[in-house]
Amino acid sequence: MKFLRLTAFILLASILTVRAQTGLTITGNVIDRQSRQPLAYCSVALFKSQDSSLVTGLLTSEKGYFKFENITSGPYYLQLQYIGYNKLTVPVPGVFSPGNIVEVPTIAMETDPRTLQELNVTADRQVLQNKVDRQVYRADKFLNGQGGTAIDILKNTPSVTVNSEGDITLRGSSGFLILINGKPVQTDAATILNQIPANTIENVEVITSPSARFDPDGKSGIINITTKTALAGSRSFSANMQGGLPAVHTYHNLNNPVRFGVDATFNVRSEKWDFSLSGNYLRNDIAGQRTGDVNTTIDNIFTSFPSDGERSFVRYNYTARGAVSFTPRPNDTFSAGFYTGYRSQSRRADIVYNNSKTDLATNETIGSITYFNSNVARKSGRVTLGNLDYTHTFKNKSALAVSGLVEHAAMDGLTTNINLREPGRGEILQSSRNPSNNPLNALRLKGDYTVNVGRGKLETGYQYRNQVQKGTFQYLDLDLETGAFNVIPEFSSNTKVTNQIHSVYGQYSAKQGKMEYTAGLRYEYSKRVFFADMEGARTLNLSNLFPSLNLQYQLAESLRARGGYSKRVQRATNSELNPFPEREHSETLESGDPDILPEFIDLSELGIVKDFKEGSIFVTAYNQRIKNVVNRVNSVYNDTILNRIYTNAGLATSWGLETGSTINVRKWWQIYAGGNLYHYKLKGSLFNDDVNVNTASWVYAINANTTFKLAKNFQVQGSLNYLSKRVTAQGEDSRFITPNLSARSTFLKGKLAATLQWQNVDLGLLGSNRQRITTFGKNFFTTTNYIQETDIFLLNLSYNINQTSKKSKLPSSEFGEKEF
Repeated sequence: MKFLRLTAFILLASILTVRAQTGLTITGNVIDRQSRQPLAYCSVALFKSQDSSLVTGLLTSEKGYFKFENITSGPYYLQLQYIGYNKLTVPVPGVFSPGNIVEVPTIAMETDPRTLQELNVTADRQVLQNKVDRQVYRADKFLNGQGGTAIDILKNTPSVTVNSEGDITLRGSSGFLILINGKPVQTDAATILNQIPANTIENVEVITSPSARFDPDGKSGIINITTKTALAGSRSFSANMQGGLPAVHTYHNLNNPVRFGVDATFNVRSEKWDFSLSGNYLRNDIAGQRTGDVNTTIDNIFTSFPSDGERSFVRYNYTARGAVSFTPRPNDTFSAGFYTGYRSQSRRADIVYNNSKTDLATNETIGSITYFNSNVARKSGRVTLGNLDYTHTFKNKSALAVSGLVEHAAMDGLTTNINLREPGRGEILQSSRNPSNNPLNALRLKGDYTVNVGRGKLETGYQYRNQVQKGTFQYLDLDLETGAFNVIPEFSSNTKVTNQIHSVYGQYSAKQGKMEYTAGLRYEYSKRVFFADMEGARTLNLSNLFPSLNLQYQLAESLRARGGYSKRVQRATNSELNPFPEREHSETLESGDPDILPEFIDLSELGIVKDFKEGSIFVTAYNQRIKNVVNRVNSVYNDTILNRIYTNAGLATSWGLETGSTINVRKWWQIYAGGNLYHYKLKGSLFNDDVNVNTASWVYAINANTTFKLAKNFQVQGSLNYLSKRVTAQGEDSRFITPNLSARSTFLKGKLAATLQWQNVDLGLLGSNRQRITTFGKNFFTTTNYIQETDIFLLNLSYNINQTSKKSKLPSSEFGEKEF
């Protein structure tokens, strides 16, 4: 029996060997005729020459290589097709004998200009894309943001506003969670957004109704920044340079603003590997001035100190980012990445004060002094992040993902404050320094499991977070007799705050007929410990549930209705917890509350999305209910100093309507417009019920642009960002407007682009880039007009070497997150 089996095996092997010997092998390579680069995934079909019948077909490898095996003898020809290229027929040369290997000479394909023109038209995607839980905005559509940072892109979305002080709000709230390619960042939003180069951003995703698998942090939602990456089988390189023209308005500042920058990005992607590396440097100063008036009333003495002078910024940052992903097998993906960025900002406020005191009983002036205050606040921050991820896909299509993320942020500051007698400025009246160090370290470990259940997908996971932030704040006052700086304990402190968070979640998403939905629940246990000198430890333990629900219903072929609900939390920062006053300005102190409570937020929204041939439009009604809302409010410290205090101010509610639309009026004219209108109400009390708060107002914001394609390689874009006046807990902020104009031209078949930007268009007529902020109470009044530079001109040059432009419709890897 064994002998028969052995005989059968030998006979079968012999037959296969004979067949292998009689088979024909045909090989070759396909390239682009102009660039001489290989064409990956090109379609190659093999035909018999006798009757033109199709034998077989395949796609070339990433290096443009193809190989047909075990082909019967006979003459053949090849037919090659590739999107954007002319179809090509090539005869197969050589002797078609059994066992031969026929090598076809390198095949060079010619591009088809007509096809490319058609592709360019159809591939010109809209500015806005609407999904179930978010709006997605294409960064390259906002010409005025090129060469800048992520903030320059964000301010164009209807949900986001940026005021004169650089405060960023989403639907009117300052708290939101930042993700970079889906990875959460715990550092202050403004710090990280000011470090990300706009030229490296692919999309900005505004997630206003996050599901349970996301962290619940951020009272108004999540902003996810996705960066550019290469397509499969390609490599790309891009470089950008920016230079600023001499300032039109200098406001008699001590130094003229300097503006220039450069960034570069390199991407390589193959079937198994994906690598990305980028870096940038940006210097972006801005000139300006401020005028203000402050008065206090203490014991019937009225003190007034109007002021006027310089308020300018010296700003620069540089970053580096790298990522690598490896897919050894279709069901396993390993990825790692790092990000490091440094930002420095020096704010100069050289102000002349005219102080006077009046006895209200007699209306007599009982004292006056004029002095010059030079206040320079330097702040710097280095943010470093690293991640390591692994994803495994099982045979049943379920997937397990584990990841680790570490973050370190080194935040330093130094404020120098000198008062000199005016005029002359030769006599020092007071001199102080405020050095500070505020580092943050964070660790995040998580595991997620996804499995198909029924018609939908079930996701569940666990996450551990540990965050530690220390603070060292000093106030040094100059002894005018000895010349030494002495530490003032009343305004100096050491602090530490830790947050440990355990969370588990589960959510189910499915699509049944016209209905698409995602429902989830997240449980979180958190422990916050705050420690400050002489205060001891303050501990806050919280156990909370965070439900979420997102629905979308297809009303018609081009009409969708959607709704969402999520519960969020906004955690207090070190500054909001520190009870020790920090003196950063001649007229202000700033302090927090060690017992401040987190804000808890209920977000609800309901909207419709309409797609049409010329574009799309969405309208969303939303409600925010914020419990324990945190405000920075003012009280009188002494006759010339106000104390700014972070405290829970009560309950805030917002009812709003948000809309956005893109319309292709003509092939050469596109309009994008977004708006947000909401009614904000704040009700509560301050300072142990000493001050009642009950204020409300309507607020609206408009972000719009229009693009004119005046020629094939030339376009002009005008944009407008407008924020109406709005009430605060103790006053109001005036309206804020920034118009912009950009012109862009491309050269060298689109590889080189030049963009001229005219930022903050004013011409002395519009009152652009300025905002008046007013606060008042029963014994004080303050109003300050911040006037920042207008009519700024910048020139951007971009160069791209990217062979992936002709592969926009090719499939790409679906495994893992590709970069950090």
